[in-house]
Amino acid sequence: MTSARVVLADSAVLRYAQCWEDADILLEALDIQPGDRCLSIASAGDNTLAMLTRRPERIVAIDMNPAQLAALELRIAAYRHCTHQELLELVGSRPATGRARLYHRCRGDLGQAARMFWDARMAAVERWGIGGVGRFERYFRLFRQWILPLAHRSGTVESLLEPRDPQARRRFHDRTWNTLPWRMIFGIFFSRPVMGRLGRDPALFRYVQGSVAQRILDRTTHALTALDPSENPYLQWILTGHHRTALPAALRPEAFETIRQGLDRIDPYQLDLASALDAGIVDGCSRFNLSDIFEYMPEAEHHQLLERMLDIAPTGARWVYWNMLAPRMRPQRLAERLLSLDEPATRLLSRDRAFFYSALRIEEVAG
Repeated sequence: MTSARVVLADSAVLRYAQCWEDADILLEALDIQPGDRCLSIASAGDNTLAMLTRRPERIVAIDMNPAQLAALELRIAAYRHCTHQELLELVGSRPATGRARLYHRCRGDLGQAARMFWDARMAAVERWGIGGVGRFERYFRLFRQWILPLAHRSGTVESLLEPRDPQARRRFHDRTWNTLPWRMIFGIFFSRPVMGRLGRDPALFRYVQGSVAQRILDRTTHALTALDPSENPYLQWILTGHHRTALPAALRPEAFETIRQGLDRIDPYQLDLASALDAGIVDGCSRFNLSDIFEYMPEAEHHQLLERMLDIAPTGARWVYWNMLAPRMRPQRLAERLLSLDEPATRLLSRDRAFFYSALRIEEVAG
């Protein structure tokens, strides 16, 4: 890592201890080629690390929140100092005791601020893993432990996660899962007020109209029927607190060594996208993982950032971002300069196992 260590107050909020965008969808949408220079919103680090499996030349990882960069910093240390099985235990993908021992093996690689941040959270790491200590993950834990049992017994949850063909999944959903209590608790727990207070950043809802819970319920139904829960690591964590039979891309055994060998290609910076553009560190990037950052800003600001990226990005550069609740897309006035790849985006969204999102945007700089 070539950038300076971040300044991190112990009171900083780790909003996401995992990345909640499907890394497989991201990698296919970005189409990173060996030697590409990339920009990635750091978040918890998983998807930035997954991008290393495509062997880019560099990844500039940015995040406004220093706690998120501390999460990336610890993950990088874990890939260096843990075996693959130990990594899964430290993250929380697998049940484990002794996570504190694994953390202390990695601790020497962390800057002082990141050490202080994680030292203060060791009880939570020991209990949940580093992937379970974020605000969003606590929200899902409340749902799993206190809300979901009001609708379904543990045996029903276990049955949901069993492999089935599409017709059998639909029957199970319609006859067993989609009960009135399920719909009622879902509508309350995933409503705008509850999500804003306990789950995602309240700023997310500033530009949202309509029913939040119904949109998420529709996407959840898709994930439970059209997609296979036994192959969905995101759903499995929500319902069980672990990755039972599926892992996100960065945590799969076949990715481990490639990621470990590429760790020095990640350059983290505590910056937002506009500041990164000002600083010139985005220059030369041709692939951009932008998470869902545009939902947190007015539409006009989103369009201004697209124009600024167009000014520095080479022909063929591509960026990928998600919409969850607030619609964000390339404006028509940029159509000649920026292509919107709607067909592959729609196709990929239909396979997106991180099922909260209503739209995927893939945009490419025209020649």
